Formats: sequence, structure tokens, C-alpha cells
Amino acid sequence: MLDLNGKGILITGGTGSLGKALTKTIFEKWPNIKRLVIYSRDEQKQFVMDQEYPHSQYPAIRFFVGDVRDKERLTRALNGIEYVIHAAAMKHVHIAEYNPTECVKTNIGGAQNVIDACLVTGVKSVVALSTDKACAPINLYGATKLASDKLFVAANNIKGSNPIKFSVVRYGNVMGSNGSVIPFFIKKKKEGVIPITEPHMTRFNIPIQGGVDMVLYALENAWGGEIFIPKIPSYHIMKLAEAIAPECEHRVIGIRPGEKIHEEMITPSDAFHTYDLGTYYTILPQKPVWKMEEYIAYFNAKKVPDGFSYNSGDNTEWETIDSLRSKIKEYVDPNFTV
Repeated sequence: MLDLNGKGILITGGTGSLGKALTKTIFEKWPNIKRLVIYSRDEQKQFVMDQEYPHSQYPAIRFFVGDVRDKERLTRALNGIEYVIHAAAMKHVHIAEYNPTECVKTNIGGAQNVIDACLVTGVKSVVALSTDKACAPINLYGATKLASDKLFVAANNIKGSNPIKFSVVRYGNVMGSNGSVIPFFIKKKKEGVIPITEPHMTRFNIPIQGGVDMVLYALENAWGGEIFIPKIPSYHIMKLAEAIAPECEHRVIGIRPGEKIHEEMITPSDAFHTYDLGTYYTILPQKPVWKMEEYIAYFNAKKVPDGFSYNSGDNTEWETIDSLRSKIKEYVDPNFTV
């Protein structure tokens, strides 16, 4: 059982949607945590979050202004830290397409800096956040996150006698996260027009707490080198628009550069190394540092069929208009009404 009481944790990109949700859950579950470092480069977001978690009430929390591009700063911030959650990234597809070198520096160079800094400090376990766009990527953001995933998986092979473990969690659109489609549609509802890029588009859907639970699952259960993937429903973009703003015009504007019609989280090529753990799938490393038969027995892991894929368009579980409305009210905006 994962017990973070008395432990030190650092979250890169900790002022983002997931970082804030993790912070809330960590303080609720482990009130005697020794140290929680919120590491990010956004001074204003740190200022706002500091008001939510004043040091007088949350003496374990620390706010470190720093960039994952700065390995020296990262290494200093990791003093006394046992667990690292790497959430920092450039995440907007169109911004990455327009600023490719900046995306590479943050998402790939930053990932390697996290790995290098963790290897020379006392960190025990690292969980890196991925995205469905890293699976068979067609945009730069996805390509950089795929490279990041590869780096974290491979880091287990270069650690030597260091007991540290590196793993990855990969999931789809997080409901209500910064810059995501649901708050965008709610905002556009006031203007009377919902812009639709492509009517046949589908996306995976996960509440923010689902992402938090995945990260904590990986911290507790990873052996090193896995990519964990949740079993979650998909939605059609037109049903989402209907759920949020049925009275509005739904205007098709065309697909944007770097977008897919359907997102993937497991390709047929991944299937050879993919196992079903029950709640999650896991893509196992091709050269694990542990014995495969022991892992399979421990988790009662079931190999997926050859040619298996996990695609938002071919999913077997779907959100309805009613379920989307219910989840938006529960997870995004308690004042939401149609």
C-alpha cells in the first residue's frame, strides 16, 4: 500500500490542472507528508496556488520557480525527494507546430534533465505523464512526448545498481483541464456558435481524478519501464457539442494542423508487448530489468490478442449526451446547466 506520510514528493508542472488535483488528493490522503515541492516556471500560477495552500496550514508545501530545462535547478529542488511526478510540458498542438524548437527543448530536453537529476539524488520512483497523441504521432507535440516516453522507459536500463524506477502513464483528454475542449465549448456557448473542427472526430475522456488515480497507481505498482493506459470511454465531438449547447449553431471550421480524427493509445505494433491488468493496460518494455514471468504472475496479467489496438473511434465504451452532461456538472462546472 502506497504511504506518502513522511515522504518527499516533487511535481514538475505542479501548478497545472493535474498538479493541483494531485496536491489536493495528496494532502487529503497523507496529511503527514514531509515535503511537497511544486516546481514550475509560471510565477503567477505559483502565487495563486500559494493562496490556496498557505504555509501556515500546509507546512509541507514548497513552491519552487524553475524550468525543467534547467538541470542544476532541478537537482537542487530534488534534495530530500523520494517521489517525482513529471507533468511539465508544452501541450498545445498548434503552439508546438509554430514553436518546434521550444517544444523539443521542454518536452525532450526537459525529460532527460528530469531523468539525469533523479539518478544523482535520492529519488526512488518517477512517474512521467504522457498523452494519447504520443501514440503513432502526426504532430510535433505527440512526437516529442513519444520521445519523452522512450527516454523514461530506457532510463531503467542505465540506472545500474540504483533502485530507482521510471514509469509512464498515458491517457486521453482530461475533462476541464486548461485549454481543453469542454471549457472552450462552455465559453463559446455564450457567443451562440460552437466551432467544430471535424464532425466525425472522437476523443478519449477521463476525469481529472482518474488521471490522479493512475499516477498514484503507477507510484505504488510500477516495476520500472511500463506505460500504463486506462480503460476509459470515448465521445463524439458532435455529441459533446449537443450536450453543452444544443441551442447553438454548430459550425464546421475544418481540422487544424496536427489533429487526428481519432486518437490512439495502443497501436497494433504495441500489442506484442501489451498486457491487460484489469483496470489498466500496460505496454511493457522490450528489455525489462525484471523477470517477465514474475511480473505476469504477480499482476495476473493477460496478454492482449495479436493485432489489438485501442482507438477512440473503435472503442467499446461511449459517453452519451446525458453522461457527458452529468460528468461536466460533477467534474468541470457544478453550475453547468443546458
